[in-house]
Amino acid sequence: MSQKRKIIHIDMDAFYAAVEQRDNPELRFRPVIVGGDPDSRGVVATCSYEARRFGIHSAMSCARAYRLCPHAVFVRPRFQAYRAVSAAIREIFHHYTDLVEPLSLDEAYLDVTENKPNIQSATWVAQEIRQKIKVTTELTASAGVSYNKFLAKLASDMQKPDGLTVVTPEQAQSVIDSLPVRRFHGIGRVTEKNMQNRGIFTGADLKQRSQEELANLFGKAGEYCSRDRFATGCTQPGS
Repeated sequence: MSQKRKIIHIDMDAFYAAVEQRDNPELRFRPVIVGGDPDSRGVVATCSYEARRFGIHSAMSCARAYRLCPHAVFVRPRFQAYRAVSAAIREIFHHYTDLVEPLSLDEAYLDVTENKPNIQSATWVAQEIRQKIKVTTELTASAGVSYNKFLAKLASDMQKPDGLTVVTPEQAQSVIDSLPVRRFHGIGRVTEKNMQNRGIFTGADLKQRSQEELANLFGKAGEYCSRDRFATGCTQPGS
């Protein structure tokens, strides 16, 4: 029987906004929006958790964000600063493994099945990484641990911010069955609505439909989610 992989997904919490709050103490504990000006046609790149309480999220127009929270502080992105912090974080990753797959400046997958310090527990590796990130950058990261990328990424979002969640093989099927279809890869709001109109609301509902039916009804989104619903069986490296 092949060995289950040990995959960690690290996701920095409100990364751009957190860097701005760290570098400018006057922004701490305030709703911060990183993106365009409120009177421009720009969009929100990210926002602090204080801003998210008002319903603001990434890709929202800055004009709408301003209407939702007029007292928010709008900050232009400083990508040079974000790249510098990202480089420091990746250096921490490589202390544990060279099997690092960055997804963006603020998140990455790490395969720690065999890791440099030879730590048996992936959960302990994830906790050490989070602690080192906090000491080195003064920022928090959330982590998900599982045996494939889909479940690790899903887990990292379960206890944000500053959380650590493990999805074991024994838990995986129940997690996927209860997952809203919106959380499956490739499913946007339009496809979600179309699925709900056909009685598909969760992973358990997806499991009742054949892969062919999902692909025929929903195209590439159907192909993606038909793959993800069987994610409990993925055991290959990088799966």
